[in-house]
Amino acid sequence: MALPLEGVKVLDFTAVMAGPYCTLMLADMGAEVTKIENFPEGDGSRRFEPKVNGESYCFAVLNRNKQSLALDVKQPQGRDIFMRLAAKADIVVENYRPGVTRKLGIDYDSVKAVNPGIIYASISGFGQTGPYGGRGGFDIIAQGMSGIMRMTGEPGGRPAKVGIAMNDIAAGTTALYAILGSYIKKLKTGEGIYLETSLLEAGLAWTFWEFGAYFGSGEIPLASGTRHRRSTPYQAYRTQDGYVTVGANNDKLWTNFCVQVLAKPQLLEDPRFKTLSARLQNIDALQDEIEKVFVTQPTAHWVPRLDAAAVPGGPVYTYDQALADPHVLARNMVTEIDHPLIGRMKNLGSPVKASGEFTAVRAAAPWLGQHSDAVLKNLGYDDGRIAALHEQGVIYDKYRGKTPV
Repeated sequence: MALPLEGVKVLDFTAVMAGPYCTLMLADMGAEVTKIENFPEGDGSRRFEPKVNGESYCFAVLNRNKQSLALDVKQPQGRDIFMRLAAKADIVVENYRPGVTRKLGIDYDSVKAVNPGIIYASISGFGQTGPYGGRGGFDIIAQGMSGIMRMTGEPGGRPAKVGIAMNDIAAGTTALYAILGSYIKKLKTGEGIYLETSLLEAGLAWTFWEFGAYFGSGEIPLASGTRHRRSTPYQAYRTQDGYVTVGANNDKLWTNFCVQVLAKPQLLEDPRFKTLSARLQNIDALQDEIEKVFVTQPTAHWVPRLDAAAVPGGPVYTYDQALADPHVLARNMVTEIDHPLIGRMKNLGSPVKASGEFTAVRAAAPWLGQHSDAVLKNLGYDDGRIAALHEQGVIYDKYRGKTPV
């Protein structure tokens, strides 16, 4: 059985996180992804520590299943190679500052001239138009300008960044579904399209509850720790040795929580907590009552008790604990692959499980320019011409003529 995107050709002119995440998902689903990198530095994430035998582990987990073509697209011959690849591609993805691809002559209009059916997606900090369209942008800038940093952290604290590159991943995911939707349309009509999204918009697009509350009542969402703004108990509570999350956010769960978990049925009749509205108005007092009980026992005592009462809950892990959890391991979220330089290494597994073949880790991430020669041979370049392009500094292979360490 073939992977769903087998035979789809993707030209990946992206770097760091947002774009590479998008193309990784395409690659995992079977697309043939050719990553275009500058040299001798390559994708900016190649410099990230930790490194094993000179290769970034962080780069390696985000760029599996891809080929690396190290190419100087500023040179006419480099641009020609790019355009020859684009002419045969189904999808082009880029995430550079607006105007860069146009200056290089590899923008949508240029590619469309040689491939009218191309699906061309751009990811940028603020989008290709608007007052900020020319600006560069990073995840933290978008988190700040989308209001997300004011919603995160503890009340009264400094603005807090979400612990992961949330807007980067949001933008990569947004581009991904736009590309897949466009590809379905292309299968029906043969039409190509230009798509673009931004870190700012993709993050804003995930704020549905906050958007509704603001335009419904003028509520401005501020930092609330682990609490939910619309329901409670729905947060992390302190235990004897850590924290446990609880989601007792309807009347049945609230009753089970009070009676079977806390063994305090009197809370059900307490006027401060009798209704959801009352519980929200008295959320500090509610936390105090719950934690008076929870701090008497460790987290490992409360999680099974919550499970037995059919109340959703769980431990608040450190990242190493999350990756070692038996359920996470049973769901194959930590896998292994052999990398030509790093050796046997861990990889994040696919979060999608399917009845048939849907994703696969087919190859480790490439070293810089590992596939430069192979990609050009597929375009019809002979060995002499490839050697000349190396000599002219048009293409590059970090270990050409060497034995990888």
